[in-house]
Amino acid sequence: MLEGKAMVKETDMGEKMQSKAMACASQALDLYDVSDCISIAAHIKKEFDKEYGTGWQCVVGSNFGCFFTHKQGTFIYFALEKLNFLIFKGASS
Repeated sequence: MLEGKAMVKETDMGEKMQSKAMACASQALDLYDVSDCISIAAHIKKEFDKEYGTGWQCVVGSNFGCFFTHKQGTFIYFALEKLNFLIFKGASS
């Protein structure tokens, strides 16, 4: 497990949810090869949908850009291993 080795770059999540995000990412890296970003992201999304309700999005990779709107208190961007993780719940319009 790689918990505690993540570097949070930006977030508005509460501490408990941040810990869940990093634990899910660590678990996904234990289950999947680091190059299988789709499976890693799918694993994290499923865990967050199950724990906090549907509508979560997850982006995993080493080099990406994005622009999005999110529900307040549901955003985290962090690095773990060689990957960056962006997890958020979309804002309803």
